[in-house]
Amino acid sequence: MKALGLDIGTTTLCLTVIDAQTGTTIESKTLPNDTFITGRSFERLQDPGSILTKATQLVNAAAEKHSDIVALGVTGQMHGIVYVDAAGNACSPLAIWQDQRGNEPVDGTTYSQQLGVPTGYGCVTHYYNVCNGEVPAEAVVFCTIHDYVAMKLAGATKPLVNVTDAASFGLFDITAEQFTVDWPLLPNVTAEAAKLGETMQGILVFCAIGDNQASFIGSVREPEKSILVNVGTGSQISFATNDMIAQGMEIRPLPCGGSLAVGAALCGGRAYAALERFYRAVLEMTGCASEDELYSAMNALAMQPPANPLQIDTRFSGTRANPALRGGISNLGLENFTPAHFIYGVLQGMVAELHDMYCAAGAGGHSVLIASGNAMRKGEPLRRLFSENFAMPLHIPAHNEEAAYGAALFGLVGAGVFATLADAQKLIQYQED
Repeated sequence: MKALGLDIGTTTLCLTVIDAQTGTTIESKTLPNDTFITGRSFERLQDPGSILTKATQLVNAAAEKHSDIVALGVTGQMHGIVYVDAAGNACSPLAIWQDQRGNEPVDGTTYSQQLGVPTGYGCVTHYYNVCNGEVPAEAVVFCTIHDYVAMKLAGATKPLVNVTDAASFGLFDITAEQFTVDWPLLPNVTAEAAKLGETMQGILVFCAIGDNQASFIGSVREPEKSILVNVGTGSQISFATNDMIAQGMEIRPLPCGGSLAVGAALCGGRAYAALERFYRAVLEMTGCASEDELYSAMNALAMQPPANPLQIDTRFSGTRANPALRGGISNLGLENFTPAHFIYGVLQGMVAELHDMYCAAGAGGHSVLIASGNAMRKGEPLRRLFSENFAMPLHIPAHNEEAAYGAALFGLVGAGVFATLADAQKLIQYQED
C-alpha cells in the first residue's frame, strides 16, 4: 500500500511516494516551478494553468509506475491566492506570498496597514483587488494554489480550504475556525482530512494543507516531545501547543486539531550566506578567487569553538515586529578578529535567535530536537550548536522532502489507514535510527 504527497512550492514541485506500512520513501520526483508571469513592479505572479499541468504530470507518472496507491495528499506555498470561476477553472494568475500590492499607498497609509494583515496574505491581496476593481468578473471564490490543484486532480469544481491555509490568508479566528469578516468569495473551510474526490486513476484526493504544518507533520515523530528547527533562507522554530498564546510566536492551526507555535527569523541562513559572499569578495579583490566551494571550508573552521568568541546578533533583516532592527557585533578585539571567530559567531547568532524565541515563549517539556532543511543536513557545526544550545539530542528525518511526506501522511489519515496524525507520524524514521 502506498501514498502520494505533492508539494507545490514557489520554486519547485515535488511528488513523493511512500510505503504506507513502513514509511519508507520509495521515490521522489521534482520539477522546477518556472511559471512566473511578468506583472507590475509590486506583483509576484505565477501561472496556475502551468502549475496544474506540472502537478498532473507528476501524479500521472507516479500512478502509471506504482500500484496500490490509496491516497494523495497535497500541500504548498501558503498565503497566496488564485481566483476560481463557477466551472472550477482559474480565472486569474496566482498572486504568491511575495506579492507586494498590500504595501501600495492608499489614503495616507497602505492596504496592509488598513487591514492589519501583512502584504502577501490572501485577504490583503483580495482587499486591494476589491478596492481597485481588479477582481475578475467571473470569480466566485479564491483559494491557494494547492487548494486549486487538489480540487482539479479530484475532479471537483469548488475548492475546500483547510484551516491551515485559511489562517494563512489573515482575518481568520483559529479558535472558532472561521473568518472574522463576511466577504463574498471567501472559501468554505474545514479542519478535517476531507475527501475532495478521486483522480482519473481512482486515487483518493484530500483537501490540501499548508506547507509549514505539512513540514512539521512530516518531520516530527513524537509531537508532544519535539521541537522542529528549520534553516533555509530564513529560519523557523515550531512546536505543537494547546495554548493560544506563546510570547513572540505565531499560533497556527494544525489539521485535525491542535495548534502549532511558530517563530520565524527573517535572516536565518541568509546571515551565513552573506558571510560566504564577503569571503568570496575578499578572494576576488586579491585576485585569488577560487572555484572551490567556500562553505565546506567555513564549516571546517567552525568545528571547534574558538577562544574568546564574538557575540554576533544576526538579525540583519530585522524582525517581523521591528523590520528596522539591525544586527551587531560585540566583544570584538584584535585577538578575535579572525575568519574562524566570525564564522562561529554568525552560526551561534543564528541559533541564538531561535533559542531566544523558544525561551521567551515559556514553553517546556520538550526533550527532542528535530532539524530540517539543507543547511541543517549539510552543516555539522550548525547541528552541534543547536543541540548544545537547546541541550537536546538532534535528529534529521531520513527523507528529504518533509512537506510532501507530511502531505502523504495526511492523506493516509483521510483514507482511514491511520486513525490520527499522531499514529501516522510514527512511520517517520531518522538518520540516527
